[in-house]
Amino acid sequence: MGAHEPRGEVADASALDPEQLGFMCGLEIHQQLATGKLHSRQPGILYDHTINTIPADWPRVSRHLRAAEGEAGEVDVAARFEARRNRSFVYVQSPNAGLIELDEAPPLDHDSDAIDISLTVAAMMQMKPVPMMQAMRKTVVDGSNTSGFQRTTLVATGGAVQTADGAVGISLLCLEEDSARKLDTQPGKHGEQVIYTLDRLGVPLIEIATEPEVQSPEHAKQTAIALGQLLRDTRRVKRGLGTIRQDLNVSLGCGDRVEIKGCQDLSWIPRIIRLEMARQLHFYRLANELRAAASLPNLPNHRDDDDSEVEATVAAAVADLLPISLVDVSGGFTASESKMISDSLADGAAIIGLRLPGFAGKLGNKQLDSEGSQLPRLGRELAAAAKLAGVRGIFHSDELPAYGITESEVAAVGKELGCSKDDAFALCAAPAWQAELALESVVRRARQAYHRIPQEVRNVVVKKGEPEDGTTNAMRPLPGGARMYPETDVPVFALSETHWSEISSNLPPSVEQRRARLSACDISDNQVDALLGREEDELFHLGREGGLADGLGPLPDKAWAGLLLDRIQDAVAAEANAPSAELIPLALIGYCLEAREAGGITREGLVPLVVRMLSSGDWDSKSDDSEALKAALSKRADELGVVPADSSDVEAVVDRILAERADFVAERGMGALGPLMGVVISELGGGADGKVVSAVLRQRLERLE
Repeated sequence: MGAHEPRGEVADASALDPEQLGFMCGLEIHQQLATGKLHSRQPGILYDHTINTIPADWPRVSRHLRAAEGEAGEVDVAARFEARRNRSFVYVQSPNAGLIELDEAPPLDHDSDAIDISLTVAAMMQMKPVPMMQAMRKTVVDGSNTSGFQRTTLVATGGAVQTADGAVGISLLCLEEDSARKLDTQPGKHGEQVIYTLDRLGVPLIEIATEPEVQSPEHAKQTAIALGQLLRDTRRVKRGLGTIRQDLNVSLGCGDRVEIKGCQDLSWIPRIIRLEMARQLHFYRLANELRAAASLPNLPNHRDDDDSEVEATVAAAVADLLPISLVDVSGGFTASESKMISDSLADGAAIIGLRLPGFAGKLGNKQLDSEGSQLPRLGRELAAAAKLAGVRGIFHSDELPAYGITESEVAAVGKELGCSKDDAFALCAAPAWQAELALESVVRRARQAYHRIPQEVRNVVVKKGEPEDGTTNAMRPLPGGARMYPETDVPVFALSETHWSEISSNLPPSVEQRRARLSACDISDNQVDALLGREEDELFHLGREGGLADGLGPLPDKAWAGLLLDRIQDAVAAEANAPSAELIPLALIGYCLEAREAGGITREGLVPLVVRMLSSGDWDSKSDDSEALKAALSKRADELGVVPADSSDVEAVVDRILAERADFVAERGMGALGPLMGVVISELGGGADGKVVSAVLRQRLERLE
């Protein structure tokens, strides 16, 4: 390929040139749908519980999962790795989880609403639907699926999404089940125990994968925003933290493809990508440093120029240079002052050591780049590899003495392991079997340092719910094709031309079209933005066009928008002790607003009147008869005392209070308006209309000035 030597400073990720470095990037978007579960007909409710708040009466079941061969007779590499971690799993059964979620009953066919929403999104991106939709099983043995696999169905291929910097091709759109939600991980001598809750398991997800056509880190953010808006335009997706997830597939010419998960905050996407670019550049250069020291041929500048025979020869040589030779060095730490070491030994752990020939000074210490993010270093990658075995981490010689480990202890370990001045070493404190598994992972990752970065799944390092600095840690190897095979328990969904035509001809309006329609109404720009942000524009149009109920006329734009934005249903539900705001009928609120605008009730009386109409049974008995309902509204308004006072009564009370408080008015002027409002309203009682009182008070005060 003849690519140039990659240029740029690793410590200045923001200045790296994507084009010069052979940057490639694609996105995978996972969006939860606002429907029932995909294959069980359970509701898609998400419970806001942590490990400390899960109800004690929710049942729990325990499982141990194993990797199985796929359709091709192979065990997927990611599945094989997870199975070696010797973990057990506990599942908390939420109220919306039944036998299917527990993998004790076969799945049902696809949820019809989820199918239609997926097809709608596909049509919005001009994709080509798959005529026969076959559910597939995707092997997942990290415990997040009770069955050991995730069901996923290819819905459509092709298409594009538009961004300010050009179109980005869409590779595929799938409909799949979301995984169980992890609550906690508890360490144990024989392996970790992971606790999941099943409320999220089976909730439908749309997965959209783009082509690797993202031009820059900043363009990746644009693309994520465009896809997110397109999904929200359907008005059929869940909203809120965690309901949409962005994965980034990133590579440089001198590196390889890495999938980064956990990009929740879109503003972080460019920084996360740039730090991955710096990481790949660093490890390309480190590989050539290591090769030069071992008299091995350099890596080509671009992965397309790699020679498989040369790389196989290098791998064989590196395996000889870096054997898996583990030594129990616990005896050298019996009197250690390190709390971590002494606590581990007291708990029955062993201290296992591993010599890393030729790695002295190559593992690195914690240093920060020009913007405060951790610089890439091999020691961090080795620690991440070890942690996948369930240990808390490793100690390595480039960072020692530290953590209470003394210089003399470092020298003693180096001597026991046979280290020269050019060698490094790693230590792991854990049960012997686990420490050995962790250090085997360390050796494999150290050998990989002579080659390009491994293809793997990484996750963003999070602290207190936010990205710590934009850096990532390794999670698992990038899965291969062996993880997918057909789901024989779910019938194939056949898409008819009529069904596709109905979907394609009834697409939801875009946000720009919604904004244009709202802007033609008698509301402010702020109200337009708020109605769109809360996705309440359709309710607004329904009310202003008289569509809430027969016999209820069109509602005034500003007043109706104001009620919706003031969350009037929430206010009524709180007053009436209703279990859900959604149970409060908007039509009843519309009737009360109509009465208020006609002068039949005060502004402050609207919520109490809605509550009284519900509690009295008037709404249930008269909602089909608009005239009887309006008569009942008038009667209940009288009972509550929320019929507006006569304007002459308001003026008389205002004049009297101004006269009684003449000195206060003289001192404060127009500043007396606020304090006197409460006094006048208190005098008038429930019949006071704040708007009328304010107008009369303002008029009188201006006259006095």
